[in-house]
Amino acid sequence: MNNIDYKKVKAWPFQEAIKLKNKVSKIANKKVVTLETGYGPSGDPHIGTFAEVLRTNMVINCLKEISDFSTNLITFSDDLDALRKVPEDYPFPEKLENYIETPLSMIPDFTGKYESYADRNNNLLKSFLNKFKFDYNFISSTGYYKNGKFDKQLLKILENYESIINIILPTLRKERRESYSPFLPICKKTKKVLQVPVEVIDKKNGIIAYKENNQYKETLVTGGNCKLQWKVDWAMRWSALNIDYEMNGKDLIPSFELSSQIASFIEKKIPSNMTYELFLDDKGEKISKSKGNGLSIDEWLNYGSSESLSLFMYNNPRRAKRLHFDCIPKSMDDYRKLFNSMKSQDSIKKLDNPLWHIHKKKIPSTTYPIDFTNLLNLVTALNTTNNKTIKDFVRIYLKEKLSVQDEQELDKIILLAIKYYKKFILPHIKKRIPNIEEKKAIEKLLQEIKKLEGEISSEDYQNIVYKVGKEVFPNDLRQWFISLYQILFGSESGPRLGSFFNVYGRSNVLLLLKETIK
Repeated sequence: MNNIDYKKVKAWPFQEAIKLKNKVSKIANKKVVTLETGYGPSGDPHIGTFAEVLRTNMVINCLKEISDFSTNLITFSDDLDALRKVPEDYPFPEKLENYIETPLSMIPDFTGKYESYADRNNNLLKSFLNKFKFDYNFISSTGYYKNGKFDKQLLKILENYESIINIILPTLRKERRESYSPFLPICKKTKKVLQVPVEVIDKKNGIIAYKENNQYKETLVTGGNCKLQWKVDWAMRWSALNIDYEMNGKDLIPSFELSSQIASFIEKKIPSNMTYELFLDDKGEKISKSKGNGLSIDEWLNYGSSESLSLFMYNNPRRAKRLHFDCIPKSMDDYRKLFNSMKSQDSIKKLDNPLWHIHKKKIPSTTYPIDFTNLLNLVTALNTTNNKTIKDFVRIYLKEKLSVQDEQELDKIILLAIKYYKKFILPHIKKRIPNIEEKKAIEKLLQEIKKLEGEISSEDYQNIVYKVGKEVFPNDLRQWFISLYQILFGSESGPRLGSFFNVYGRSNVLLLLKETIK
């Protein structure tokens, strides 16, 4: 431990870690702090789930910085839950129609790659988490229910059945109250999860009964024969898994409060909690797993770095944020700005810097040498997806020699910039056709460039552009440059034309100018 006063650090992960440390320090002989993130595998992994795991890891990082506690992060998959509706992002939605109300882990995977539908989605989540090198303990709800690891808590819930029912019923609609039970029997014949009224037969031995085809059927609540309604399930897990900390979205605040009341009838285990705001799509609507709206993890990583995604998740977790493709360039630029500012920051400021949390205090030695927005502008102005041309122009733009590491970082973001340009910028570029006067000027520019021989410098090109502009537009030289940008690039600004022509090469420049006056 060092002499830093962590209470002075304003970064939210430190504030959460201090709150958690103060709570668990009161528990006798406490050595391991257990944190949980929950996941419902009813569809492809949701970016909100990834955000929760990432943010919880940031709290763990800070807890390790300020204490000697060991930590255990549980990523819990509620895969015994029933499929309520068919998600829009599954390759074979029509095949899932017959499995509504079936536990996710009992539905076949129609892609043929995994043991079940839940196993497919669980593995997709784990692959994302592994890509970010998270240290976590993955737990399947199905495995724990069937292996009896929740039996002790299930019997405790049955023992306090009436008290728990009395907490929940006032929160339900009238028609729902009539059929509600904390226990959802799983039908042995149909494999469906049944939402039916139950009758407690034997609390000690864990037996309940429910009606099927006007006949009462008895079943054990233990051994995976029943699943809990999720708010009761949530409270049960806190005890069974000894959870000390868990985040949840703002939409689950009432559920957390209700589960906290239920927990008082199990083993009185209620974790330290942080509420975060939800992500919104480009229309300002909540991102939904079933709708598949918003931005996926893969989509972000196709156009931006993993660090920029982590930074977006770190920033303002208690503020609702629009998560769309246009967030990527800003997050890329913010990352570079924070990287450069870290060199001159004192110890407290470094702990407040998001990069300390993103990189688990191991900050890289270098980053990309140009803002992503500026690079996108250059790619747009160059109107090319040729890596070498773009890189040559960046060198001219930066006016400095790049290190080997800088070159490597530059190569990475040029690839990202090209993908972003092709997807989001190129389809919307509208180059205009030159008018008669502009056409004459471009023809004159062509003739002047053709006269150039030998090695042609950026200044040679720039001087010719000025010369032609003064002859054709003597009273408005600025308009000449704007016209060229609009005609050549589809924008009103761009790179210095002399430098661009020099990097682009004489033959390519001549071809480009000829194309504009066809």
